[in-house]
Amino acid sequence: AGIGLVLMTAFVAWQVFCRYVLNDSPSWTEPGAVMLMSWFIFLGAAVGVRENYHLGFDVLLYVLPDGSKAALRTISDIVVAAFGVGMVWYGSQLVALTWASTLPSLGLPGGFDYLPVVAGGFLIILFSLERMALRFAGVEVDKDVNVDEVPEVALAKEA
Repeated sequence: AGIGLVLMTAFVAWQVFCRYVLNDSPSWTEPGAVMLMSWFIFLGAAVGVRENYHLGFDVLLYVLPDGSKAALRTISDIVVAAFGVGMVWYGSQLVALTWASTLPSLGLPGGFDYLPVVAGGFLIILFSLERMALRFAGVEVDKDVNVDEVPEVALAKEA
């Protein structure tokens, strides 16, 4: 995902340079940058699943007993995996429907626009299953942040 961001920035910089310095903007830079953005968005979403970076509604986790917390988090992982299945299923249909068309400025099949949805969905499924397997194996994958864990430096800045 990070490489995609760097390449996208380079594509846009090249387009600006060519447009304003050479007065001849290449046609492939904008669609190429958009395609790279799709890749790093969907791959980044999958990494967010693996690292537990996504926002969540944790109110129930604070009032449930410890045994129920793991069950609720497993249900959450199942829902996330089901979302990934939907991404793979419908993304694959979009790839199949648009593969025969051509992206004119890139010369690639149109299905390349939707491959990031399929790849991201597959990784989301994989990482959700990994989280469930690690949880069942007793590995701590869900760390709660408590107020007493906030460094004193951060609290001093707020005052």
